[in-house]
Amino acid sequence: QLQAYGGGLVQAGGSLRLSCAASGRIFSSYAMGWFRQAPGKEREFVAGIRGNVGSTSYADSVKGRFTISRDNAKNTNYLQMNSLKPEDTAVYYCAVSTFSSPRATMSHFHYWGQGTLVTVSS
Repeated sequence: QLQAYGGGLVQAGGSLRLSCAASGRIFSSYAMGWFRQAPGKEREFVAGIRGNVGSTSYADSVKGRFTISRDNAKNTNYLQMNSLKPEDTAVYYCAVSTFSSPRATMSHFHYWGQGTLVTVSS
């Protein structure tokens, strides 16, 4: 089970850090990722981190502003979001894949958190 938290209301240009805590065993070899869904839009990939090696990938829209990381000892991954924009407003979902490499598709991930709302005001 995944629990995402850390969302909230922030002004444009501000920062938030989302956390995703897993209960139960999440192997360090599993990929982890974040997706988001804005009102009236489809859920989209935001960032992913590979198992073991920990290499990362990002959507073009967040590159240079967001950073995904993981702490395997705590079964937790994080999404640091800086320079937030109003278009970043969405419900953010964390996900875990039993594959080691993240992909930018929902079907690649097997476990999902409940989502946490991020609202960026202009």
